[in-house]
Amino acid sequence: MDNEKENNVKHFLDLIQKSRKGKFKVYIGMSAGVGKTFRMLQEAHTLLKNGIDVKIGFIETHNRKETHELLEGLPVIPRRTLFYKGKLLEEMDLQAIINLRPEVVIVDELAHTNIEGSKNEKRWQDVLEILEAGINVISAVNIQHLESLNADVKSITNIDVQERIPDSVLKLADEVVNIDLTSDELITRLKEGKIYTADKIATALNNFFKSDQILQLRELALKEVASQVNRKVESEVPKSLAVKHERLLACISSNDKIAKTIIRKTARLASYYNSKWCVLYVETPKESSDKIALDKQRHLINNFKLATQLGAEVIKVQNTHITDAILEVVAQKQITTVCIGKPHLSLFKVILSTTVFNKLLNNLSSSNIDLIILSYNSILK
Repeated sequence: MDNEKENNVKHFLDLIQKSRKGKFKVYIGMSAGVGKTFRMLQEAHTLLKNGIDVKIGFIETHNRKETHELLEGLPVIPRRTLFYKGKLLEEMDLQAIINLRPEVVIVDELAHTNIEGSKNEKRWQDVLEILEAGINVISAVNIQHLESLNADVKSITNIDVQERIPDSVLKLADEVVNIDLTSDELITRLKEGKIYTADKIATALNNFFKSDQILQLRELALKEVASQVNRKVESEVPKSLAVKHERLLACISSNDKIAKTIIRKTARLASYYNSKWCVLYVETPKESSDKIALDKQRHLINNFKLATQLGAEVIKVQNTHITDAILEVVAQKQITTVCIGKPHLSLFKVILSTTVFNKLLNNLSSSNIDLIILSYNSILK
């Protein structure tokens, strides 16, 4: 009875704390130049006209004329300056924002890495502090900065995006708005000099701004916003009317690259289904801590960290039989879908002919549990 009372009190305190936090709105787009900053500034003007205390915490116009002109008439919180490697640089003044406590603050470039010596390493961490202080935030980010999409974006653009935000940050948003353009519209804006200066246009057209790449990035952005809307709908549907939720299990090995791909792709599936998910690593006698190479151990730990960052529960068990371990976790966690990596073709033929794979397949199918075999280089559809 005491525990029940404690849980009820904790739940009520959580509700109070949540109500004190600021609301979080994020504009998301498929690439630079779609108009996220422009839209944020337009919204700031509308809020200001309606008597809302809105201030610009940080905005990056990239010297785009139309965007820069929208800054006129908006109250801007001065940036703080600091020396870094002999240069005087500017950064968002987190403490000034918290001290001024505006009703709404505009914070551009959510994935930005702060200058060394700042309180937080990343701007999204600054935003979390601002929200905790009860200040509403409007921010913006491009789809390629989402952590779980890193491998997919690299396969599309051949660019390894270094500045990334955890998926959990976007999930905190009360509202996610997609700023959408067709590839032709975006390329036209680029050619008209509305995105980059004239000396950078040709390079951009030959690299990031190719029609097929833009189309694929646009698809990723649309899917992400659709999944965000789905989460919002599901959270507002009464429990009695809710359908059975998916629970995913990603099975990884000590193979670093394959494990990373499985984790990220399962994270995307979990995001689409708004479902809980787990990552399972089965340590067999051949991979005990005294036998596995140190670099493999390090990569394995890093993959556990990645999975946790992406919202998974990490499960590590010791078992001689991998299939038995998987089935045990499936039963314990009420898993609906098991995700595994795609074996090499020759190995796959061998597995299919063994009782090990048949046991896994038969047990899952008899329990109405799906098995998804993930490839390592294709984009999740």
